[in-house]
Amino acid sequence: MRRTSLRFGKGFKVALGNARSQAATMVIAPGDAEGHAGNKHKGADQWLLVVSGEGRATINGHRYRLRPRVLLLIERGDRHEIRNDGTAALVTLNLYVPPAYHADESERPAGRPAERGKPPRRSTN
Repeated sequence: MRRTSLRFGKGFKVALGNARSQAATMVIAPGDAEGHAGNKHKGADQWLLVVSGEGRATINGHRYRLRPRVLLLIERGDRHEIRNDGTAALVTLNLYVPPAYHADESERPAGRPAERGKPPRRSTN
């Protein structure tokens, strides 16, 4: 079992994870955005829960309103941008299955999650 207390600071921060899933916090200032029209996760689904604030998500060219308690499933490969068009910070909790980011917040390449204690399988080609 692993545990952490979430600190919703400015920007994006990986909070906790294992080989199969990952949680991150994201705080976007009014007028700012994360991602862009071509942004997509190659190897992970993203669950986004709005904790507070308002904004909009543009997913595969379609716009969706964001407000507290809205839950989105942004599937692997969906192009997406999250924009704060409100007057207060847009605060979200994001879950990635499998993990989408390394500890330094750089994106992981597409692939299968590694099992704890087992090395990744290598191709014999």
